Amino acid sequence: MQAKKRYFILLSAGSCLALLFYFGGLQFRASRSHSRREEHSGRNGLHHPSPEHFWPRFPDALRPFFPWDQLENEDSSVHISPRQKRDANSSIYKGKKCRMESCFDFTLCKKNGFKVYVYPQQKGEKIAESYQNILAAIEGSRFYTSDPSQACLFVLSLDTLDRDQLSPQYVHNLRSKVQSLHLWNNGRNHLIFNLYSGTWPDYTEDVGFDIGQAMLAKASISTENFRPNFDVSIPLFSKDHPRTGGERGFLKFNTIPPLRKYMLVFKGKRYLTGIGSDTRNALYHVHNGEDVVLLTTCKHGKDWQKHKDSRCDRDNTEYEKYDYREMLHNATFCLVPRGRRLGSFRFLEALQAACVPVMLSNGWELPFSEVINWNQAAVIGDERLLLQIPSTIRSIHQDKILALRQQTQFLWEAYFSSVEKIVLTTLEIIQDRIFKHISRNSLIWNKHPGGLFVLPQYSSYLGDFPYYYANLGLKPPSKFTAVIHAVTPLVSQSQPVLKLLVAAAKSQYCAQIIVLWNCDKPLPAKHRWPATAVPVIVIEGESKVMSSRFLPYDNIITDAVLSLDEDTVLSTTEVDFAFTVWQSFPERIVGYPARSHFWDNSKERWGYTSKWTNDYSMVLTGAAIYHKYYHYLYSHYLPASLKNMVDQLANCEDILMNFLVSAVTKLPPIKVTQKKQYKETMMGQTSRASRWADPDHFAQRQSCMNTFASWFGYMPLIHSQMRLDPVLFKDQVSILRKKYRDIERL
Repeated sequence: MQAKKRYFILLSAGSCLALLFYFGGLQFRASRSHSRREEHSGRNGLHHPSPEHFWPRFPDALRPFFPWDQLENEDSSVHISPRQKRDANSSIYKGKKCRMESCFDFTLCKKNGFKVYVYPQQKGEKIAESYQNILAAIEGSRFYTSDPSQACLFVLSLDTLDRDQLSPQYVHNLRSKVQSLHLWNNGRNHLIFNLYSGTWPDYTEDVGFDIGQAMLAKASISTENFRPNFDVSIPLFSKDHPRTGGERGFLKFNTIPPLRKYMLVFKGKRYLTGIGSDTRNALYHVHNGEDVVLLTTCKHGKDWQKHKDSRCDRDNTEYEKYDYREMLHNATFCLVPRGRRLGSFRFLEALQAACVPVMLSNGWELPFSEVINWNQAAVIGDERLLLQIPSTIRSIHQDKILALRQQTQFLWEAYFSSVEKIVLTTLEIIQDRIFKHISRNSLIWNKHPGGLFVLPQYSSYLGDFPYYYANLGLKPPSKFTAVIHAVTPLVSQSQPVLKLLVAAAKSQYCAQIIVLWNCDKPLPAKHRWPATAVPVIVIEGESKVMSSRFLPYDNIITDAVLSLDEDTVLSTTEVDFAFTVWQSFPERIVGYPARSHFWDNSKERWGYTSKWTNDYSMVLTGAAIYHKYYHYLYSHYLPASLKNMVDQLANCEDILMNFLVSAVTKLPPIKVTQKKQYKETMMGQTSRASRWADPDHFAQRQSCMNTFASWFGYMPLIHSQMRLDPVLFKDQVSILRKKYRDIERL
């Protein structure tokens, strides 16, 4: 019996092999016959496509990359699999292999720099407020150009944010509208913003039209569809998210221990059916009603009662007992489970509240993941391991928890607190891809002050910025350059500007002196300037405007700048002391004349005061030391509108510089103690004093305060009462024992 089975198996195997060779031979012969026909037709200059020809023809040895949407237009005889057909017909898969190297034209950027063009709004097209805020942020940035021939990146004026067909914000016929744009070029060098895609019940990531080779700045994008080094993952933000500025984070103090009333909280919808329901439906297993409070409600949608289950009534009752904001601001960790889509509003809410996000959204490409290290600010969980979340977060050491909370505050304020910051972060990431040789590294993006304020065009070396001395183990600069702003003619050898020049030159820390001649009169002869031990360079201002004093002149060879008005009265001792203080605070403005701001309730606007009080928020640049990088920021970061305003008024440039530095550092300036006579001498009979006494001059400064605050979107100035005095200043000891003895003398 066994022998018969073996014979039968051998006979079957032999028959299969015979059939295989037979049909394989037929196919091989047919292929060779087809090749001969092609060679014959080629010699006669003719080509007859054959239905047997099912492989695509490759005329070149190495064929350049083409996205799927271009492949489908090739030889119609090409056979593709059903999956490839499905992918080709779905816009989310078109161009899935796009990267900067294959679908972006770098030549436009290398020619004119990184400039962004926004299409003009078409008549009759409605734009949601959120998308208007995005376009306004681009148009108000230094990247914007109104000339498409100068642009490197293009942004549609058609609203692409909400591509849910059930939404009232959904824009119909977007496919034809986009294709009709004369600059579209199959989406090449275009950026498309999107918050919502797909609709009920499957909520796919399809935006509903062919994006071609365009980049996506998209919320809730999955790692499967995210194209690394091409797309940008952005956070989901509400329509109420502020356009500029935004509130600061809620971590007011570095509380030790960092634990709060609740260990882990969540409050949100529970989806009874469909996508996104699994994780939220299981939260009740972890909820204990004490330090782990995870609340869900079934009350959403018009027909929720049709689908309610046995837990809905109990869940709804428990849900109403807790106030969401109270939970949010008194929790150490905040659960961020996926909703219908991968992203959630809970993400940004947790960041602002200094509540460490616990991510439960498998496959979500986290916002700005290309540059942000989320392991420093969040706990990345797994939806399949929900029951292990409480024990995992309880095992995190308190030092680590505090570090996580602090990082949430930095990231919130640096990149997420406003629509403008989200948009600018997106553009800066793309710019770094284009100019890789000067792109920012991970330290810059993940450490204060962040990538938006550290411009790589200034320098590619971290030591050239005032924020990284400690990280690099560098000491602050040991020399400064004095820059004296001169606006009146030199008619006497006893003028304050010459005395000031001599006093600054005698400082042991002075490397050189630059006189910026912004006077309408011709430059004085060289012999009119006093002889000094350090070089004196006189630069004649080309435009002779106030902003020119903050230009990043190549003549400034030191990182430290001592900014001086021509009528400032300072002794060498005061200069030395101010510089030694600055060396301890190299990222701030350090100086003598202080001013303050306040909120005027009666007028509902910001006010400016020059009263001598214990409180101050500005140190005027008429006698101040700061890092020269702020010259570059002032010239290249601030919009032309603010600088033009300063130049037209010939006023407020010092206020604007204080706004800028405080916005970057999130810290107040440093006031140092001066001689008692300084108050009187600054108000002496000089050219500048006459402006100070002018009521219009003071009113202009009030107006400037509110214009600047409007552009920044908030008031960046911070009040302080700290004053730094020389060692043993005003102590009852011998004057000879004091290092800065001249400061105490009248």
